[in-house]
Amino acid sequence: MTDLQLSLIAAAGVFVAGVFTYNKIQEYKAKKSVERAFATDHDDVLMRSGEEPQLAPGVDPVAPHVRQEPSFSLDSAAPGVAGGEASAAAAALGAVAAEFTTDDVAGQPASDAELAARANAASAVAAEQATALVDPLIDCLLPLALEAPARGDKLLPVLQTLRMVGNKPVHYIGKAVSGDWEPIAHGGVYTELQGGVQLASRSTALNELEYSELVTRLRAMADEIGAEPAIPDMIEVMAEARNLHRFVAGHDAQLGVNLQSNGAPWAINTLIGALEKQGFDVRPDGRFVMPDGEGGFLFSLSTNVTPAEETTARLTLLLDVPCVAPARDGFGAMVACAKSLVARLDATIVDDYNQPLSDAALTEIASQVQDFYTEMNDADIPAGSTRALRLFS
Repeated sequence: MTDLQLSLIAAAGVFVAGVFTYNKIQEYKAKKSVERAFATDHDDVLMRSGEEPQLAPGVDPVAPHVRQEPSFSLDSAAPGVAGGEASAAAAALGAVAAEFTTDDVAGQPASDAELAARANAASAVAAEQATALVDPLIDCLLPLALEAPARGDKLLPVLQTLRMVGNKPVHYIGKAVSGDWEPIAHGGVYTELQGGVQLASRSTALNELEYSELVTRLRAMADEIGAEPAIPDMIEVMAEARNLHRFVAGHDAQLGVNLQSNGAPWAINTLIGALEKQGFDVRPDGRFVMPDGEGGFLFSLSTNVTPAEETTARLTLLLDVPCVAPARDGFGAMVACAKSLVARLDATIVDDYNQPLSDAALTEIASQVQDFYTEMNDADIPAGSTRALRLFS
């Protein structure tokens, strides 16, 4: 061999040895990085090795290697729950947790039956929370298969980057170690994720451009958290979105009754005092609303003039029908309020064409409102429910 050939062989050997050494160093760094990421002072059932997880007495072990698809309860949340959030469900979960601690503090251990009942209640609340965020009836479901269990505090910052597509909200839930689906929270550990983009809003249905944007951003986000998304077929999703929006558009009902002054126009400053005595709240945006006692409102009132005006001769009470539960009788409450103001302000109840509305006409409208509520119930979107509030917000 020539000196050149020997030199090339030696150089190749050095290069191969260098690559091998570099790979070993990178492997060691990656291993240490993973160990640091999952280092914890508490016992983590996902990080145990060589032993079976210890379950509480009476709790059945979860069958290994069995995929559990998301399961949702389709029962509507109580009226007053804000759209897109599960505040009422969260409060209920807190109440359940409080029950668990009460007996311990009193030194009276709960019986097995009580513990089972409480566990069932907590599971039901978790299902309600999950459905409030990702609802198979009004959302396009976006399963995300995680490569490995992930912690909520690492997932949340990434998930926050995809919260809206157009004017459609995107929500996520996670499958916890317990097997229950729940809102993703700091401190939780999740084995699967489920996203959901709302198929329609009050104004539009999810369209092709929005869905294409969603898919692109979802794949980028999934890569960042180590997940594989299952993308639904666009044609099917668009058909579902249009169908849902047709329902929303067909039930986007707002009922109003007007009060026309029988004499001189009312002074706004005097009117504000009268409305507050009637029970109205003045919102920061200048609207008058009648509270429902649970943080929401039954109906609103407009003076029909700009803030610069000093008087008005006409008031309008407005009920957003799909956003108020039938049990609250929003229309009945609005009519009763209007009749009270008639006596207080010397006014007449009229329609949009300034024609007086008789009691018989108001009774007929009330009957139509009940028919409207029946249609919404038949579609599994009861008026005032979390679903309705999300769609008609």
